[in-house]
Amino acid sequence: MLNLKQIVAGYGPAQVLHGVSLDVPRGRVSALLGANGAGKTTLMRVLAGLVRPQSGSVEHEGREITALPAPRRVGLGIAMSPEGRMVFPTLTVEENLQLGAIHARARRGYRERREEMYALFPRLAERRRQTAGSMSGGEQQMLAIARALMARPDVLLLDEPTLGLAPVMVKQIFEVVQRLKEGGLTMFIAEQNVRQTLEIADHAYVLENGRVQLEGSGAALINDAGVRRAYLGM
Repeated sequence: MLNLKQIVAGYGPAQVLHGVSLDVPRGRVSALLGANGAGKTTLMRVLAGLVRPQSGSVEHEGREITALPAPRRVGLGIAMSPEGRMVFPTLTVEENLQLGAIHARARRGYRERREEMYALFPRLAERRRQTAGSMSGGEQQMLAIARALMARPDVLLLDEPTLGLAPVMVKQIFEVVQRLKEGGLTMFIAEQNVRQTLEIADHAYVLENGRVQLEGSGAALINDAGVRRAYLGM
């Protein structure tokens, strides 16, 4: 569904990604692993259309979209839940969800989709009239994911969905990701929670210093001695 070919990208003179190539197949969960500063968020922003690569190409279902801006990519079915959640703090849960469905592809059936989100995240249903900024970090993360899902994406980009969350919330987020996987949604997850991510991922890439150093199935990487030493403390 999504293909990156030899992506070089960064911010001004600071180059972060150095020739990254990878695939996100339809109906699968792909993962991007790496330490802080490896380039995970920059790569996710390239996919979402928030960072224009200096060279290389981004393809969606065989069509090059490298120069396509973020709103147009949402129209193609590419939605992202960003690192740091980035909810609208002064707006209610319901208003945040409504903004997630602002694109034309998502407006039809808005109410039904909203109720689906409340069923997926019952905590949000309880807080629907509450401002997003007054909720806990875990609740805001649920809202960020639900807001992205309101766009009716064909592929969901999840950038550090469990960052800074308590273990009980981490468990709930991964349970939601598992349910979305069982529903057949294509997902690409950038995460530092390596073990739980590899347990759910069909395929994963390990990013180091802006380069893909290792890739393989989730099952293969979780048993890889190098990965276990570097990321699992084993």
